Amino acid sequence: MPHRYFTEDIGQNEAFLRGAEAHHFGKVMRGKCGQQLILCDGKGTDYLAQVEEIQKDEVRLQVLSHSANESEPKCSVTLYVGYPKQDKLEWIIQKAVELGAVRIVPFFSKFCVVQPKKEEDKNQRYQRIALEAAKQSGRGIVPTVEMPLTYAQMQKQLPDYDAALFCYECGGKPLRECVEGASNIAIITGSEGGFSPEEAQQAQQAGAVSIGLGKRILRCETAPLAALTATLAFLGELE
Repeated sequence: MPHRYFTEDIGQNEAFLRGAEAHHFGKVMRGKCGQQLILCDGKGTDYLAQVEEIQKDEVRLQVLSHSANESEPKCSVTLYVGYPKQDKLEWIIQKAVELGAVRIVPFFSKFCVVQPKKEEDKNQRYQRIALEAAKQSGRGIVPTVEMPLTYAQMQKQLPDYDAALFCYECGGKPLRECVEGASNIAIITGSEGGFSPEEAQQAQQAGAVSIGLGKRILRCETAPLAALTATLAFLGELE
């Protein structure tokens, strides 16, 4: 199967890879003229293209055909993730993009162990992880990884969703009942320390519905992916 690259520089008959994508094709993958690639415009259209010319910082391709990308879920799911320790967030981002999340938003809550540090540099790495995961999994868009929010900032965004699911270790409504008919969904999960009762109450006041994820306590890197997978499965997106 042809390798996949994201670029906005796609015309009717001609397209270009530039910068990091051109370097990856020419230097890392040792690409050659005549090779066919799948290009994606990041808006849901895939293009079959053939390499015509390779320069140091630019690859020129001939567009052969195009078609709508079929891998994007019909529902839009945003993950709000309590900022975890070490490299757990990187793993969550990679797997969430593979599964079909459109947006990942870290936030700092009361029991987060990690404190904000060099977040702009980290975010650049997180975006690269999302890009590579989108390419690997055949996505039609590159999901965004937002800069971290405070808990109060996160709450203010919840009214924008059809359903906001607050994953709480004390349980709540069945997830299946909360996502039926929804097309724009937020899933909120905690860090290693979970949430305080006050935070749970604040989320509910902001419009979130507390849900449980079974009778077992899931780790902070497991819960968002379990909730995302269950949501997509209940909405028929994993069939």
